[in-house]
Amino acid sequence: MKLIFAIIDNDDNAAVTSALTRENFSVTKLSTTGGFLSTGNTTLLIGAEEARVEQAESIIQQYSKARTRKPTSDTSLGKGLADSGIPEEIPVGGATVFVLSIDKMSKY
Repeated sequence: MKLIFAIIDNDDNAAVTSALTRENFSVTKLSTTGGFLSTGNTTLLIGAEEARVEQAESIIQQYSKARTRKPTSDTSLGKGLADSGIPEEIPVGGATVFVLSIDKMSKY
């Protein structure tokens, strides 16, 4: 048994979650914040048999899109963006996926 942690952009949440659910994956969604921009993202917890991990990763990759976003002024810690060394647009999105082995999973 495996536990998949998938950290995705909030904009991709509905598409990824819907596609995983259609394929009978059990998905728990957590609202999280992180990264350089300190923007909201979604962390999905997915329990899967080892034989289905690649399928889940493929779905996550298919529906998690990379994009660029302009940083907010508070990202530069009070400096102007030109003075901070922060680019005007930063790549975001895609997915960060961790796959862990688990000893037991129970549903009650």
